[in-house]
Amino acid sequence: MSQPAAPEETEIPEGAAETKVPAYSWYALGVLVVVYMLNFIDRQILSILANDIKADLGVEDDYLGFLYGTAFAVFYALFGIPLGKLADSWKRVRLMAIGLTLWSTMTALSGFAKNSLTLTVARIGVGVGEATASPSAYSLISDWFPARLRATALAIYSSGLYIGGGISLLIGAMVVEAWNGAYPDGGPLGLVGWQAAFLAVGIPGLLLAMWVLSLREPVRGAIDGIPTPEDPEPFRGFVRELFQVIPPFTIFGAASRGTGALLINLAGLFGFAALAWIMTQIAPASASLLPGVVSDQWLFLGIGYYAVYSWAMGLKARDLPTFRLTWGSPAFLTVILGYGMVAFMAYAGSYWGAPYAERALGADKSDLGWFLGAPAAVAGFLGVILGGRMADFLLERRPEGRLYVVLFGLLAPIPAILVAYTTPELTIFYIASFFANMFSAAALGAAAASSQALVLPRMRGLATATFFLSTTLIGLGLGPFMAGYVSATNGDNLSLGVLSTLVAVPFGLVLLLLAIKLVPAAGASVVERARAAGEKV
Repeated sequence: MSQPAAPEETEIPEGAAETKVPAYSWYALGVLVVVYMLNFIDRQILSILANDIKADLGVEDDYLGFLYGTAFAVFYALFGIPLGKLADSWKRVRLMAIGLTLWSTMTALSGFAKNSLTLTVARIGVGVGEATASPSAYSLISDWFPARLRATALAIYSSGLYIGGGISLLIGAMVVEAWNGAYPDGGPLGLVGWQAAFLAVGIPGLLLAMWVLSLREPVRGAIDGIPTPEDPEPFRGFVRELFQVIPPFTIFGAASRGTGALLINLAGLFGFAALAWIMTQIAPASASLLPGVVSDQWLFLGIGYYAVYSWAMGLKARDLPTFRLTWGSPAFLTVILGYGMVAFMAYAGSYWGAPYAERALGADKSDLGWFLGAPAAVAGFLGVILGGRMADFLLERRPEGRLYVVLFGLLAPIPAILVAYTTPELTIFYIASFFANMFSAAALGAAAASSQALVLPRMRGLATATFFLSTTLIGLGLGPFMAGYVSATNGDNLSLGVLSTLVAVPFGLVLLLLAIKLVPAAGASVVERARAAGEKV
């Protein structure tokens, strides 16, 4: 495939933010969209395969929610932190290509899983690999596009999420039915349809990685008039962050900062351990044939939250400006946590929609690909593109304008979700799901661009990793599991399970109203606050 020519690394002159965006930027954005599509095909294909995996491996909905959500989310989030740091200091194109190779390989290996443990380990590997994608992509996009088009560009990139998620249902259904039709008793190597589907979507990623390597790096920060030289030791920060966020090395990292830091770290360790134990005791066991699923859920999340807490405390000591503009910024926190509530509901609905329709409404697997998956791709694409454009339009009129789009993404899907999971009519379910997907998708580009606007260019990779902590450890780590757990403990009632995730709405509403109040002043004082924390800008 031919590509527009572009200089290897030429600085963008002052005032270029108001000029026409080069064709190469749009081309490169298109490649990133394809990568993100595959990212979510590999992630979301579990939805159409859920009922087959449940039958073959003898598991219940709580495990399926844990597998899709927590097992993936914790490692995706934790490795996203050091990989976000690496995206801020190394070649982002190379990093993305390596990550794409890893998660594609682990997706293919999921096809050889014969039990729940093997499948869980493979999905953990997918999470680690996919953690490279968005920190690299967000940082690249912020250097390819000026601020006036950044929400739009990020929204276009994010459309890959919805296109890939929708296509995954279509691909998964076609592969499963074709494979099981051709090999009703198992095919080569004893593989059944859901295993063949993992192989079908994993292997193409190895070829796509070569295409990604052909992209060229933009000059970091040049488009904003703050060109940043390359880090001469890019992996030093990565290794430091890795040891700061992976237990039990977190304890040694805290001890190196002094007795006070060690005591604070240990207090966090015991606090999160106690919370995980309490949640295990409070949550009754479901009918799952895997009685350890509930304890694994809270163990994984406890480790994840403790690791993030340790990393944040270490970041404060190592890089005070970045800490002040992220974890130390109420505006930044309310934006990412507010969007986390949107993700809490959206992830639950996107994962459980296909199993629910197949199980409760009698939908055929092949029909789900065409009438749920394909419309979901269109809905997500329309929602994220229109939401991104509206966010940029409102930003030109009000400094907090983008956040009204995030608020819309929280509230507008509620009626559609209520209709979808209470109607006995399959057609109405499809229509309501379309609007629920479209409305929630509108929030992503606006939320991502809002978080990027609250940090300096050199901090964008870590800011993206922190942004995705809210979508993973809150949205992905809790939403799908909660729906599956409520279903498993209430007689396989997926309707009640998905509807239970609406509990996130009041929390998200409070957070986003606070963000609307705080963001204008925070966005106007980024450089000043960074300088006050010791940044040399």
